[in-house]
Amino acid sequence: MRVGFGSKVENITFTVMNTLFLITLAVITLYPFWNTIVVSLNEAMDTIRGGLTIWPRKFTWQNYKIVFATGTIYNAFFISVSRTAINTVVNVFFCSMLAYTLSRHDYFLRKPLTFIIILSMYVNAGIIPNYFLMRSLHLTKSFLVYVVPGIINAFNFIVIRTYMRSLPESFIESARIDGYGDFMIFIKIVLPLCLPVLATISLFVAVDSWNSWFDTLIYNSGEPKLHTLQYKLMEYIQASQSQSKSASDAASMALSSTAGNMITPMSIRAAVTVVAALPILVVYPFMQRYFVVGLNVGGVKE
Repeated sequence: MRVGFGSKVENITFTVMNTLFLITLAVITLYPFWNTIVVSLNEAMDTIRGGLTIWPRKFTWQNYKIVFATGTIYNAFFISVSRTAINTVVNVFFCSMLAYTLSRHDYFLRKPLTFIIILSMYVNAGIIPNYFLMRSLHLTKSFLVYVVPGIINAFNFIVIRTYMRSLPESFIESARIDGYGDFMIFIKIVLPLCLPVLATISLFVAVDSWNSWFDTLIYNSGEPKLHTLQYKLMEYIQASQSQSKSASDAASMALSSTAGNMITPMSIRAAVTVVAALPILVVYPFMQRYFVVGLNVGGVKE
């Protein structure tokens, strides 16, 4: 009886301590983003006082109104959504097709081609040669510069190929007996079996494409119609910082006639962070169930 009672106390103690630890970890993880939301919904000049914790002192939508004040933000949003969707589909399809080809043991070029692809992860010509390459291919000042360079990604290829090599060979042999060719086997047999790893890679590609802005700066900075959302938000942050530096101090900003519409780097940074992160936060819950499975199985080495 004493042993049973002691074991029960230990189980209850462990459950309570584990629950408290996980709650504390969740609060520590979520609070920075929640604080960003609070700052974005608080009056900009009041934010300078500091002390914001879990709720805005002076609630306002002004920071978001300023972000969406110009119509360019909507075009930038469309460019980013289009880029993310196209990049995700194109990258996942061609990486998986290449991975299937180089995962076949009967393909005699699989080892040298795999070596070349992996080598590209470690050897990079740099920004300037890449710029001249894009310009020679007439991809600068065009939407294609967002898509073509990302058709194949070496890391994504390795993860997908490793997953495909873990599939039972009997599935493919049965399909060949039924008269399927390689392409039909890839489309009807391999891709459905690879949904977990493909969902994981899709999430990687989507997040990377959505957050990218440096390629816009290099290749399309002179084309406003091709500016992405992240690049446009970066411009807003720089503009707000310039505005803050042009004022002598916080008091003079508050006394100006436009103080009601005044923004600060902190407030505008919080607003654009929420705007940029919201689409990914909406999509991620639908991909989460594949995420861990795809990483675990895709990381198994033979």
